Amino acid sequence: MKVPFVDLEKQYLEIKKEVDKGLEKLFRKGNFILGEEEKIFEEEFAKYIGTKYAVGVNSGTDALFLGLLSLGIGKGDEVIVPAFTYIATSLAVSYTGAKPVFVDIEEKTYNIDVEKIREVVNKRTKAIIPVHLYGHPANMEPILKIAQEYNLKIVEDCAQAHGAIYKIKNQKSKIKNVKVGSLGDIGCFSFYPTKNLGACGDGGMVVTNDKKIYEKLLMLRDYGRKSRYEHIIKGYNSRLDTLQAIILSAKLKRLDKWNDMRRRNANIYCKYLGENKEIILPQEEPYAKHVYHIFAVRVKNRDKICEKLQKKGISVLIHYPIPLHLQEAYKELGYKKGDFPVAEKVAGEVLSLPMYPHLEERDIQKVCSVLND
Repeated sequence: MKVPFVDLEKQYLEIKKEVDKGLEKLFRKGNFILGEEEKIFEEEFAKYIGTKYAVGVNSGTDALFLGLLSLGIGKGDEVIVPAFTYIATSLAVSYTGAKPVFVDIEEKTYNIDVEKIREVVNKRTKAIIPVHLYGHPANMEPILKIAQEYNLKIVEDCAQAHGAIYKIKNQKSKIKNVKVGSLGDIGCFSFYPTKNLGACGDGGMVVTNDKKIYEKLLMLRDYGRKSRYEHIIKGYNSRLDTLQAIILSAKLKRLDKWNDMRRRNANIYCKYLGENKEIILPQEEPYAKHVYHIFAVRVKNRDKICEKLQKKGISVLIHYPIPLHLQEAYKELGYKKGDFPVAEKVAGEVLSLPMYPHLEERDIQKVCSVLND
């Protein structure tokens, strides 16, 4: 019996009738680019996240890139980025002409180490990009305080955390549950097919509460135009297709349910792996509600274990084997091995196990049985 890393068939069958109806209507109208369904989805997504505005773009990478541009970030600026994340986070900074400045991560959550941020802030620093890695929110309250202290922008990278919740204390010390993406100046999402909210192709979204940022994003994604042939700024061709919006709208209605299914599966994994002292399981901090885009464990001799799991028919991946500061693409920044020891340690041990909402307990049992052995 093989266990795939991701299987989207059951998810598709759950939304098939609704999507088929929406697509048939779209094909009859032929309104494929920025159609009314795309606008409706933007409104639905903004309401779900808890922001005033949302702008659909063609990928999560462009969400970050255009989002940074909308904040005025460019050549000569520096943006703080965790050393352990997917390279799209830092590439978006590089695309603007700014310089990514890496910071080590917490060993518990794999998110940016808040205590290390102040060490790299200088007069060129313009923003921080906390990444809610694997679906676990970064610790936003202290990050927001640092941003306020140094007048920095916050760009939340929510590519792996659709629906994840951060528990923030209000002035009366009461806990308020807020969705990630609504805490910073902007929140950036990817709709890559395997995400918790995934399209049937590429797609992305930027959310914000700032009307000026929203209006600039609308121009940036659509050739910089104000009207059909009136171009105010040098923009880009980065629009979310109406077709993808129809699919995503159907999935958004089920996202919380599917995230609960992921959490259930995470609990099952922990039940079967919890007594094995050789396996480090993911943790959930008190301030967070994890949505387990990735269920990542840590093991010694990771590469050998990975090979043996694959031979047994269990599909596993590594997110991510090389930290950003050691990527050849960033060799000009002058970082070296040992600069960010936690990121390097995690990159050498982390192993992603199969995880998706409709994963069955018998499949999890098989994965755990082989891994425990």
